[in-house]
Amino acid sequence: MAMTLAEKLVARASGREHVTPGEIVICKVDLAMIHDSGGPRRVQPMLQRLGVGLWDSRKVVLISDHYVPATDDETRRIAEITRHFAAQNDLAGFYDGEGICHVVLPERGHLKPGMFVVGGDSHSPTGGAFGAYMFGVGATEMAGVLATGEIWLSVPETIEIQWTGRFAPGVVAKDMMLFLCGRLGMEGGRGQAVHFRGEAIGALGMQERMTLSNMTAELGGQTGLIDPDETTAAYVRAAGADPGDVSRWQSDPDANVSEHHVFDAAALTPQVAAPHSPANAAPATDHGVVPIRVAHIGACTGAKITDLRMAARILKGRTVDPGVSLLVAPASRRDQDAAAKDGTLQVLIDAGATLLPNACGMCSGYGGSLEEGVTCISSIARNFKGRMGPRSANIYLGSPYTVAASAVRGRITDPREMLS
Repeated sequence: MAMTLAEKLVARASGREHVTPGEIVICKVDLAMIHDSGGPRRVQPMLQRLGVGLWDSRKVVLISDHYVPATDDETRRIAEITRHFAAQNDLAGFYDGEGICHVVLPERGHLKPGMFVVGGDSHSPTGGAFGAYMFGVGATEMAGVLATGEIWLSVPETIEIQWTGRFAPGVVAKDMMLFLCGRLGMEGGRGQAVHFRGEAIGALGMQERMTLSNMTAELGGQTGLIDPDETTAAYVRAAGADPGDVSRWQSDPDANVSEHHVFDAAALTPQVAAPHSPANAAPATDHGVVPIRVAHIGACTGAKITDLRMAARILKGRTVDPGVSLLVAPASRRDQDAAAKDGTLQVLIDAGATLLPNACGMCSGYGGSLEEGVTCISSIARNFKGRMGPRSANIYLGSPYTVAASAVRGRITDPREMLS
């Protein structure tokens, strides 16, 4: 019987030849990812009460990225708990302060097509960019996964979102996801599997695909899948893993989907989401004159090497408006090193950027925050009230292109005005 990619991945994990949406199945987990915020300090007490350890330490990856760097007694305590857990369980997959989990996990070769992965963070759907079924759970469910290596799942329906054509210059994956949040709403994914397809998707590099899958969380989907191809395979090989036969992990042409949406990538323009929801998205030109005081390039959706290079294209030869603070937090140490090597980092610094640590930082409200009443445009995924500190702050969302252009002009700006 024909199956979608989501159904194929769940069938493999559950040891079945075929699954049907709505069925409850028990899936064996190939990999569990936890971080310092929702990881050891939450799950270790539960495991101790159960009197059990990890089902397989080789299949657990722990990443410190939220409370980095530790700045007070509480964050130092959390860092110590995290390191102790890694040592106690002999975790080879422990990355301490190397960057944001959703970026570090694939760049270190932990993701490949066909896998079934559970993450202790709401943006875990990022793994779907690699043709892996990955989704986020809370600490209680994660404790069960760590103890047993299994989790139950209701087989999802598939919502297919097809993008024809190619993006115009200055339009990127972040714009696509803000558009979808505005068009379909934050419940548009209905807790199901969202499958991104079409010419525009196939033309994207892996880090842009990661942005799409990541922000499936803002769209309300459980996971965000993209058909693996040679682009996927090349990335996985470069990360030191074997991608296997990527052609195996494709939806069958006659598989049933619950919804099918078609959009024209060539017609998409740079998008900006107004406070306090990604669903408040509209073309950047529709926002009028909105002065900003902070421009922030950070987070798993907006500060990978690809994102930093977008910002540099805008900022090269320009300087940030004197009334604006441009803050840049590269998503991983490796991406920062790459940006330093190719000159991208120097362009950002010369334009007036202040570098922040390779961590979730302001996106999670742990690594500094905005001032009361400030207006900020950021490349993060969410702009909920209080997300970056005080509830009085007004956070707009845009792509790295848009954030950089707005930093130069001192107001929300369509970046196409500044791209030659």
